[in-house]
Amino acid sequence: METKGLQVKIPAGVVRAVQILKDAGFEAFVVGGCVRDLLLDREPSDWDLTTNAVPNDIMRVFEDAGMRVVYENTFGTVAVIDKDLDHNDPSYAIEVTPYRTEGTYSDNRRPDEVAFSTDVHEDLKRRDFTINALAYDPIDNVLIDDFDGRGDLAAGTIRTVGDANERFTEDALRIVRAVRFSAQLGFVWDMDTAGAIRDHADRLVNISAERLRDEFMKIVDAPFAMDGISSLHTFGLLSHIAPELEEGIGCDQGGAHAYDVWTHALKSLEHGTNKGYPLYVKFAALFHDVGKPRTRREANGRGTKEWTFYGHEVVGAKMVREVTKRLRLSKEFSDKVYKLVRYHMFFSDPDAITLSAVRRMVRNVGQDLIWDLMDLRTCDRIGTGRPKEKPYRLRKYHAMIEEVMRDPISVGMLKINGDIMVGEMGLEPGPKMGWVLHALLEEVLEDPKLNTLEYLRGQALKLFDLPEEELKKLGQAGKEKKDEEEFREVKKLHRKHKVD
Repeated sequence: METKGLQVKIPAGVVRAVQILKDAGFEAFVVGGCVRDLLLDREPSDWDLTTNAVPNDIMRVFEDAGMRVVYENTFGTVAVIDKDLDHNDPSYAIEVTPYRTEGTYSDNRRPDEVAFSTDVHEDLKRRDFTINALAYDPIDNVLIDDFDGRGDLAAGTIRTVGDANERFTEDALRIVRAVRFSAQLGFVWDMDTAGAIRDHADRLVNISAERLRDEFMKIVDAPFAMDGISSLHTFGLLSHIAPELEEGIGCDQGGAHAYDVWTHALKSLEHGTNKGYPLYVKFAALFHDVGKPRTRREANGRGTKEWTFYGHEVVGAKMVREVTKRLRLSKEFSDKVYKLVRYHMFFSDPDAITLSAVRRMVRNVGQDLIWDLMDLRTCDRIGTGRPKEKPYRLRKYHAMIEEVMRDPISVGMLKINGDIMVGEMGLEPGPKMGWVLHALLEEVLEDPKLNTLEYLRGQALKLFDLPEEELKKLGQAGKEKKDEEEFREVKKLHRKHKVD
């Protein structure tokens, strides 16, 4: 079916690429997910074209137009790079692929044979879901929709192109992609597609860890991530990706927790999604209590269903390290998640927290992750079923972390130091130097504009000439001023976070 008169916005670089192919006598269409996103009024993250030109023709046409081309695959896809565009332009790099037909998929992963075609309709037949089997010509403003993908977009339905069993037998990863599109778009599956997902779940054993990882991470990062992870379990897919999570199903926690470990993990992830936290924080939210089922013990041995989970953060951190290794995630990502899970139980009694304990925590986690750890604690709290996002305890943590991380008020703030006074000014080292620096600090605290090397050098020379007792009094006054300002800054932090 062809439709005309669409109102969609396509980058000029994409339109230009289509025009170049058409001017050379070929057909060309924007195709697949980018058309889907356009029809949903979403901004595509990348752009794909399909054409009846073969790879050699594609390369020749675009090279003649002054563009750079890269062809390094067995599927005919040519990357076209427009050197005149900024790297951040979405149409800077476009993938152009010939129309294709595919043979059998004997390994449930890749087609045994790929053949180029001259018919766009044949190309659309090989695609996974109707919402992706769309081709659009922006020059003639024509949409080709042979499988009513536009209708399924309007209905919020995920449906395979043709027989679902055939599509999932061809490439088992499509099973997880079906869940991923649901998590990203909030769509549901038609009955045939949903049934086939269940029936073909075991085919995931043929899919590489890298391909599973890519889809799983997109689900964790999706707007409907909680539903996506839940669906992976419902369809029997999660056991092939992260079976550790399923250990929490039915694992009651008691106490302040309204949910079992599984539901708590999903609710924690949901809060991370709602807050827009980074992917590694959302991943940590999903896995932060993964060690609880393996550490659960009865609190008193009397069958009261009161439980302890001592050391679950240590066990969980080791487990999540294995998960990230199995999914072949980067070392940087793995290290971040490990630290967040390992230290997510860092304090339980706010009255017992000391600044030295907070400093140790900042050292263990790192300044770059400490606020992510606080965000994870918020996810953890909301995931228990308690609506208050930042109780007194978390506010106090925030205040104390800010206190230990901010630059202290000290002589280190000055533009002058002992090395300058001895090495450049020839002054004699000794106790007088400390008094001079504190006397200078008092002046700078009163008027920060005086904190220049030129001014402080002159003042230091004058102070060194004062009688020792007079200089000592000025130095002591500077110390008292420093302590006063420190106290004032800490009180401001406490007022900011509404803590004592």
